[in-house]
Amino acid sequence: MNYSRRFSAGLALALLFTVMIYAQEESGQKLQKFNDFMRLNEIWLDEIMDYYNIPGAAIGIVQDQELVYAKGFGAEDIETKEPVTANSVFRIASISKTFTGTAIMQLRDKGLLDLDDPVRKYLPWFELKNPYPGTPEVIIRAIMTHTSGLPREAGFPYWEEDVFPTMDEIKTKLPEQSMIYPPGTMWKYSNLGIALLGEIIAKISGVTYEKYIEDNLLKPLGMNSTQVQIKENDPSLATGYLYDKTQKKLEKAPFTDSKGITAAANLATNISDMAKYISLQFREDDNSADAVLKGSTLMEMHRVHWLQPSWKSGWGLSFGVSADDGITFIGHGGWVGGYRTQIYFVPEHKVGIIVFLNSENYAPSIIAKTIYKNAAILLKKQKDSDSYDYSADWEKLCGRYWDSSFWITNVMIIDKKLWLYDESVPPADDPSDSITELIPVEKDIFNMTGKNGNGETARFIRDEEGNISRLYVGENYLTPMK
Repeated sequence: MNYSRRFSAGLALALLFTVMIYAQEESGQKLQKFNDFMRLNEIWLDEIMDYYNIPGAAIGIVQDQELVYAKGFGAEDIETKEPVTANSVFRIASISKTFTGTAIMQLRDKGLLDLDDPVRKYLPWFELKNPYPGTPEVIIRAIMTHTSGLPREAGFPYWEEDVFPTMDEIKTKLPEQSMIYPPGTMWKYSNLGIALLGEIIAKISGVTYEKYIEDNLLKPLGMNSTQVQIKENDPSLATGYLYDKTQKKLEKAPFTDSKGITAAANLATNISDMAKYISLQFREDDNSADAVLKGSTLMEMHRVHWLQPSWKSGWGLSFGVSADDGITFIGHGGWVGGYRTQIYFVPEHKVGIIVFLNSENYAPSIIAKTIYKNAAILLKKQKDSDSYDYSADWEKLCGRYWDSSFWITNVMIIDKKLWLYDESVPPADDPSDSITELIPVEKDIFNMTGKNGNGETARFIRDEEGNISRLYVGENYLTPMK
């Protein structure tokens, strides 16, 4: 069954971003752009879902304090065919780390810890081999920026065997492990490090990590469907899938409990709840006494504290930061057996995108960032192009066309301009790589231009009733798909 068809309608999210960025435009123009971008991106994501065999997804868009778009696509479970909704729960895996980081910052703001405190101050049992004598101790700040020099994982093969250690087991194994780098010298992602932060939270607060997160983050934000410890048989949880490349089919992923590394990987939530967490990130002006986290502290978490040598990305306090086409994205991804997730937000625009997938077949970061950027890129391209008059008669030209080799192209109107979009196998990572603007020459005749144009002519041929019977691209032609 083709579950991606249910997904395609969600491509409206691209235009929603357009609406947010160009808020000064009239409401009628906004709605038109919404419909225009929906046509392009429906086709692209439909290709992605088909080609990569993704069973289900949930998409959300947040504008400041409002969830402006939330929808599920495909199936929570391919056997029951239960549809994904905005309330379907997904394992968010490493996005959990940002909740742990937020809890640490709450305790810092209360004066209960300092980010430059050594881990050993709160966890006296913290000890592992250090081949770098004389180097600084591991501090909380370094763990939050993944520059602690700690190993990536606790000393067990849990990602391979799906059996996770308890914190007591991690403690026992820790003295057998070794530092990878001197602290503060290199960036190295560490689940082990974040697990230790969870223990620090429990030690300082006097309650379990789970209870602290529930009482100080989930309840104040109204995240009533979010769980730190979700159960395998929870009816709200979308089934996670692995893709068997040998059999070329999906199979259910085994359920796992992260146990000792819960603080790094175990939370589960839905679009509706995650939107509330994204909205928190936009309260940078809120320094009130009852703020979940002070605005100044949010900005501190979002700033780059470690810059990669490329200068294109870095790390804030528990959040990744990357610069792409003039946009600074802040966010985090997650990947645990059967689920891949991504959040991105841009405080400058007060816009965030959430993408949850219940399979491992494709990177949700590509979906989120491509859509986010593409709306702005396409609009800029159109604003800079020569102006010409829109014709309502172009609606008759729109649709899907194919040729004898089964090549499929789409004709669509985007922001009162005519475009060709070519479907491809595998799908393009960015639909703008396959879109060509059609500049009118005379009735039904257009020049193919823009970055993908080849300078040839596109000609539409009509039958006696005025319906399109052929589309010539250069000397070759395609016919409408029925």
